[in-house]
Amino acid sequence: MYLEHFRLTDPPFSLTPDTDFYFDAETSREAFNVVQVALQQGEGIVKIVGEVGTGKTVMCRKLLNDLPAHMITVYLPNPLMEPQQLYQAVAQELDLNMASGSALNDLLERLNRHLIALSNEGFQVVVCVDEAQTMPTATLEALRLLSNVETEKSKLLQIVLFGQPELDERLAERELRQLRQRISFSYRLQPLDYAGCIGYIDHRLHKAGYLGKPLFSPQALKVLYRSAQGIPRLINILAHKALLAAYGRGETYIRPAVIRAAIADTEAVAPTYRLWVWTVGIVALGLLCFFAGYVMNRWAV
Repeated sequence: MYLEHFRLTDPPFSLTPDTDFYFDAETSREAFNVVQVALQQGEGIVKIVGEVGTGKTVMCRKLLNDLPAHMITVYLPNPLMEPQQLYQAVAQELDLNMASGSALNDLLERLNRHLIALSNEGFQVVVCVDEAQTMPTATLEALRLLSNVETEKSKLLQIVLFGQPELDERLAERELRQLRQRISFSYRLQPLDYAGCIGYIDHRLHKAGYLGKPLFSPQALKVLYRSAQGIPRLINILAHKALLAAYGRGETYIRPAVIRAAIADTEAVAPTYRLWVWTVGIVALGLLCFFAGYVMNRWAV
């Protein structure tokens, strides 16, 4: 591909949530700190919400990697499951054998006893749920029941919910008001600002082995940021396509024309960019007409 052309050792803009490429942006750092503080204080449920592509999954995986040894983690990347399946999945992650046909109450009781035993051994269990907005209402309620296990001083199981903004809409439902009241900490991830976008691109290029002079022109960066609107996933898509296009042209410096070609080839951003160009054109035409009329009036006078 273009790795040798740009003297890279790894693909810099892969969409795979690789924690080696994790970028410590301000919004990510604040969200990560919220989760860490909540877990250290033994709070029951934490919620992290962000738009599609803002880095929730890679943050979830980084959290799983960085938690101390006494915290046993349970990762649920696909929460679209029934309550029985939820308890079975948690039990499997905790190395607890459960009969597949067990009743829901029996599963919950065995999990509760196991959590108490783990706590007596000095362990703390953390359940991380990715794409939590897709979890059925009955399963969310089952998750709340699981979080009820506690001693007089602390929770025996803590939950971190990662989801899109639709998760807030789900939690606003009357059926989930008990779960909503159990959420002690929450944070909403924001898109990167312009400086954050530049830092993000430089960080990923550096992690991919790039050691040369700036690869993207300042004008190209502005066009890319404006189109991606600070969403890391869209930045990755456009930057990757720009490198491919530049490689195909035999170029080693990314100019605005290459970014525009990448935008035209990307459905997720092309309509937005065309709208922006159209708006700017209309405003510019309006200003031109205004000044032309002003000059003609002055000339007539």
